[in-house]
Amino acid sequence: MSLNWRQEQILEELRQTGTVDVETLTDQYSVTSQTVRRDLGELCDRGLAIRTHGGARRMISTSSLGYEQRRLNKRVEKNKIGMIAASLIPDNCSLILNIGTTTEQVAQALTDHNELFVLSNNINVIQIFRNSNMRGLVIVGGGVRQSDGAIVGDEAVEFIANYKVDYAVIGASALDTDGSVLDFDSREVAVARTILKNARTRILVTDTSKFERSAPVRICTLAELDYVVLDSTPPQEFIKAATRENTQILTEATRL
Repeated sequence: MSLNWRQEQILEELRQTGTVDVETLTDQYSVTSQTVRRDLGELCDRGLAIRTHGGARRMISTSSLGYEQRRLNKRVEKNKIGMIAASLIPDNCSLILNIGTTTEQVAQALTDHNELFVLSNNINVIQIFRNSNMRGLVIVGGGVRQSDGAIVGDEAVEFIANYKVDYAVIGASALDTDGSVLDFDSREVAVARTILKNARTRILVTDTSKFERSAPVRICTLAELDYVVLDSTPPQEFIKAATRENTQILTEATRL
């Protein structure tokens, strides 16, 4: 079903301003608040906007952003996330890091660690560790996605399934406040799920802008994670979900 003319106008306003509220739209279109709420509800249900208290905000998608552009986005925040995550990981242990610009920052923060055994499906991570004091450095086998250096697909899943490591570090493209961790590519998700399944301690690293994004494929829920490392405090609903699942949320503030 196509959008009605009012929904089209609301969507255009979201693109331009980022947010809308029910009260303003009610006056603007001379309709009831229930009508506006239905319009916003349909936009949100279609993944075109995100509900807020009293209105909606623009949906931000990263599916079309180039990898180099994502690497530069929130670089300072990702660096802080990387250092926090690295502080959870001791010397002389084994770990898997998957694809992602934030996991690359974790790798960079781990280069001063000693005697790590690192497995990764991220060519960039392998390059970061190449001159470090390693016990072992293994690149996952399989086809390489040239856009970002990721190794994904069935071969990668089978390769990782042969290992059992102390720590897993994964990233994500989007987060839902209910605790869902999401991504765009089902092949990449299959690899991430296998990584989590074959690790004793599981760490998600991501920034809070991911709550503003939507992706269709679920990697996991908070119940399948031990730590979530973020750049700032997440929404209260997410915190409550983490508390229910005994998943620890770490930010720069919590590490002070």
